[in-house]
Amino acid sequence: MHRLFAELEPSLTVTEQNLADRVWYILRSNIFDVTELERLRREAVPSSDENATEEDAAPKMVEQPANVDAAVNTPVVVDSNDDGTVAQELELEHMRSTLEEAIVETRSTPLENRPRLPRIALSKRNRAVVRALNPMLVTYFDARRDLCETDSILFGAALAVCRIIGAKVSTAGRATGHSSAIPAWRRRIEERIAKARALIGRLICFRSGNNRPRIVRTGVCWDKCQFVPAGYNAKTDGAHR
Repeated sequence: MHRLFAELEPSLTVTEQNLADRVWYILRSNIFDVTELERLRREAVPSSDENATEEDAAPKMVEQPANVDAAVNTPVVVDSNDDGTVAQELELEHMRSTLEEAIVETRSTPLENRPRLPRIALSKRNRAVVRALNPMLVTYFDARRDLCETDSILFGAALAVCRIIGAKVSTAGRATGHSSAIPAWRRRIEERIAKARALIGRLICFRSGNNRPRIVRTGVCWDKCQFVPAGYNAKTDGAHR
């Protein structure tokens, strides 16, 4: 297909991967129906009968130079579909450059400094962006060497999707020194541990016979599992002073 395109359009320089991406995008986007695609295919690749007809008509064209001059001087009318194709090609190039920048940036960024990616809605536009980026990842996956590079490629692709659709990405990083950076699951576990420790302290208090709820300030010596009122020191034999 790339060789045929080079023969039909020698003035355009397109790589084989770029051409395959454009064909895939056109087919998946349903820009043309089956009838229109068949007509374009016949126009791009003429049959042998049409070639023979063109060869027979070649002498007649030589005999009529006036008609040739008139055809040359006729202004070319640009179809509006060409503008749409050019816009789609530019959009694909923008996606490819954004993907490459995101992957390179992810590879050079430590894991703890990666930005937090938001959840994106599963809209038609977002799905179209993801489908357009999928074939572009083949080149990167073929050249990967280990799982770290695979992780960088996947995270870079997700970052590229967020940038293309305009989603807000947090640049604060995953790990900071503030308490707000502690994961929610860790905070929940720490709260449950604190409640369990308080309950154990109360149970030890009631077991020792001190069931006076007026004592609020209490302490628990966890290494010996002894209940100790506030302001007292714990001995190893369990006696208090």
